[in-house]
Amino acid sequence: NDLLPSGPARMRLAYDELLANQLALALVREKVKKQVGRKIAGNGMLRRRILERLPFSLTAAQEKVLAEIYRDQAAESRMLRLLQGDVGSGKTIVALLTMLNAVECGTQAAIMAPTEILAKQHFDTIAPLLEEIGLKAALLTGRIKGKARTQLLEELKEGKINILIGTHALFVEDVTFADLACVIIDEQHRFGVHQRLNLSDKGSRADVLVMTATPIPRTLILTAFGDMEYSKIDQLPEGRKPVDTRVMPLTKIDEIIPAVKRKTENDERVYWVCPLVEESEKIDLAAAENRFEILQKTFGDKVGLVHGKMKEKEKDAVMERFKNGEIKLLVATTVIEVGVNVPEATVMIVEHAERFGLAQLHQLRGRVGRGKYQSYCIFMVGKPSKETKQRLQVLEQSNDGFLVAEEDLKLRGPGDLFGIRQSGDLNFKLADIYQDAGILKDANEAAAMYTKDDILKLCKKYEGLRKRIMAYTDDIFL
Repeated sequence: NDLLPSGPARMRLAYDELLANQLALALVREKVKKQVGRKIAGNGMLRRRILERLPFSLTAAQEKVLAEIYRDQAAESRMLRLLQGDVGSGKTIVALLTMLNAVECGTQAAIMAPTEILAKQHFDTIAPLLEEIGLKAALLTGRIKGKARTQLLEELKEGKINILIGTHALFVEDVTFADLACVIIDEQHRFGVHQRLNLSDKGSRADVLVMTATPIPRTLILTAFGDMEYSKIDQLPEGRKPVDTRVMPLTKIDEIIPAVKRKTENDERVYWVCPLVEESEKIDLAAAENRFEILQKTFGDKVGLVHGKMKEKEKDAVMERFKNGEIKLLVATTVIEVGVNVPEATVMIVEHAERFGLAQLHQLRGRVGRGKYQSYCIFMVGKPSKETKQRLQVLEQSNDGFLVAEEDLKLRGPGDLFGIRQSGDLNFKLADIYQDAGILKDANEAAAMYTKDDILKLCKKYEGLRKRIMAYTDDIFL
């Protein structure tokens, strides 16, 4: 009974764990602050020229976030900031303006995306805008080889490329910038604390902005991202229609197909996601292939299939055909890449939605609702339990990703939410960051009262504390 959730013994041990986490992050923060940055404060000319060319105005939330970023860039210390914005909130334009601030100072900037398709999407958005104002963007992925790569690297080294866009291929040894001052990392919340510190080593004291559309609850930000400053775009651009979300039993699947057909005949696109069965990729693949074959009877060559076993090149080719309308209906086993932008996609169907977390379902829902038409999301469930109905109701009632994330954290716990357990940052044995939010707040406030020297003295005195802190960051004693 000593370790009951509300028992003083468990709470005391949970406090120890959370305090160690917060002290470790305080040390990392201290290290980042001591890393001399460089003052980046452009004259605003390039940014103004870009803003004049956009068919929309920035939202108040975007303006607020940009002010925070510009303040960081102008400071003596290096920027290490997390930018969180729900799907469709306009993070890409914030990233572009952040990079242009650096370019205005005569330096270079880079943006790294987790997949080739997302990197190419950023390139397709950014390159034409830059060209209009006489600047050059380039795309670097693992697929660019030979002469093209050699020439690109030469131009980068000479400073002829202002903004480099790519995948993790940006951080290969032979990629050398003339003067990199700003690095933006898109959708990489799985990076642990150590990787974040090393990411900007390509540049001379480069600033780092990490962006994510994954709505991360406040308590999780304190424990997993406490080494970073934090900005949030909490407003969607005007004219965005909320996605109409419905939960339906799988038995009604035959009623959905005619409705899907009507949509595809109207030149709209539809995603059809089959669940990931972790225990067996074979079953997973078979389920999707089976669904693909059934849908082929109705849609013929207008239906495509993407799954995890395909090579990146094959996957990209199918996605490209979906984007340009050769394929109207896309069956997928893997979660459709976060951020993939197909404005004509208006329907998202998810089979066995009960197997997904709420945050993941919200991400999937974010693939639609990006164009002029009303969009729909249909979550199909097998045998819904009372708890499943309760969970999915959250999505029916709200399009707010932050609210969804808080609910998901309550229901599933932090380790399952965003794959954060794999990053090694949250290996708590007793602490529960949702249940112990109050204790976390106390630990956070206590950690703020210690200086670096205090923490190091404590570590010398208490071996247990030293080991716990070392679990979060292994380079603070160097």
